[in-house]
Amino acid sequence: MMIKIVITDDHELFRVGLSELLKKQDDIEIVAELSNGKEFLDFIANKPAIDIVLLDITMPFVDGFEVLDALTKVKSTIKPIMVSMFDDGNYIAKCAKNGAYSYLLKNTDEFELLKAIRIVAKGKKYFNQAISEKMINFMSTQHTSIKKLSNKESEILILIGKGLTTKDIASKLFISTRTVETHRANILKKLEVKNTASLIKKATENNLL
Repeated sequence: MMIKIVITDDHELFRVGLSELLKKQDDIEIVAELSNGKEFLDFIANKPAIDIVLLDITMPFVDGFEVLDALTKVKSTIKPIMVSMFDDGNYIAKCAKNGAYSYLLKNTDEFELLKAIRIVAKGKKYFNQAISEKMINFMSTQHTSIKKLSNKESEILILIGKGLTTKDIASKLFISTRTVETHRANILKKLEVKNTASLIKKATENNLL
């Protein structure tokens, strides 16, 4: 079975090098080489036969995260393999959560790249030990910080998420505005964010709202 692949990366040298390496394989066909997520989404609008997209995260116009979201929304059968220079646990976990079948670093060797492609082509996911550990470590620290929220803090967080002001929350919970502000400061500290917008975003990502 031929594995049909599209490479989407804004670094031309990397993209061309990857393509030349994969073209040497008897079971792989490079369908297209594209420079950003917008080009990729435009390309697949015509529904070409593709099994896998090798996808960078940081790209102009439309990045890798947005491509993952778009593929999920249209229930695409294309399997994304992220190929990134970032080994950040947050990035890895976010990609895995949003439908990536594998996450490889750009310094991955040829053997592992081909191994990942062939495993993913069969519909299975591939995350090596180092990548899995980074993802698990990130998720466990997230879980730990979130677990620290008291019942009152969780209650206030939900009201903040609903757009209530400090005064509204104080009135609703029969506590002083100063107490609300203290709880709010503790919530920001525990979830490691600096403002309300970031707080709501992180709380939503972790199913707290």
